[in-house]
Amino acid sequence: MTNLTPARAFGTWQADPFGLALIVLLGGLYAWGVLRVARKGERWPVVRTLAFVALGLGAIAVATLSSLAVYDRVLFWPAAVQNILLDLIAPLGLALGDPLALARRALPARGAGRLHRAMRGPVVRVLTFPLVSTLLVLATELCIYFTPYFEAALRNEAIHRLMYLHLLAAGSLFVLPMLSREELLPAWCSHPVRALLVFVDGLVDAVPGIVVMTSGTLIAGGWYGSQQRGWGPSPERDQALGGGLMLSIAELVGMPFLIAVFVEWRRAERVRTAELDRRLDEELATVPAPAATPERAAEPAAPELTRPWWETDQGVVGERYRQTRDNRP
Repeated sequence: MTNLTPARAFGTWQADPFGLALIVLLGGLYAWGVLRVARKGERWPVVRTLAFVALGLGAIAVATLSSLAVYDRVLFWPAAVQNILLDLIAPLGLALGDPLALARRALPARGAGRLHRAMRGPVVRVLTFPLVSTLLVLATELCIYFTPYFEAALRNEAIHRLMYLHLLAAGSLFVLPMLSREELLPAWCSHPVRALLVFVDGLVDAVPGIVVMTSGTLIAGGWYGSQQRGWGPSPERDQALGGGLMLSIAELVGMPFLIAVFVEWRRAERVRTAELDRRLDEELATVPAPAATPERAAEPAAPELTRPWWETDQGVVGERYRQTRDNRP
């Protein structure tokens, strides 16, 4: 294979059937949901659609169709970037699109009920539990690179496709519940707790990159050593470069993820405040007006708030002021 120059890195693409099918399937389902919601006379945020398509499906396209997929069997670092795109960036984009809330609004009542029950089933509850999902992401990355899994994926196309889905699913198990408007997390997992968990997850996501970069053992060394290429970095340099890119991308993703959690936190607070105001207004509207009685009629009128305080004061200061004013010639 020819040398991977900057021009080829940006200009080389492949029509991978699996990648195209995955993008069409996810994009088609999401578009169907948006159209269903629109036909009901409701609005779906355009920003969420753009995030789903540009960041979510876009990351899948780059990972499976670009030069990363063309050169992932020749160099380690394109495969490392490809995997981190599927594990971190694509799930973040898909979650920002909130496909679960869209599905609930688009599906008929029976279908929405089934989805609700499935998302609250014991298996999903365990897999999306914050600490469990964080460990699953870490275990997935370490399992891929430090077991025969990765080299087997390079040699077998079916295992390679399975690895793609494995990475995408593992990342989504953590990100989707954190950003979805559907209540998938335990009650104690409030938005401040979510922000803390996202911060901890950012630290955990850096571990695979550090381990790969500093490992003295070549990952899939038998496969990459058999590639007859007289260009590019040495296998050791190639692996160190791949680990460094994994670390850099993981750290870059952490901040937008945290910002997204804070945005959802602010939105939830606005909704909660509006609901509280509505309930208070309803309660005040149901309180009967006090009946007019001779005792209430004899009560002094409420102070005029537009006048100076010393004129309306009911204490000693107000009394002296009124006496002085009345005694003036």
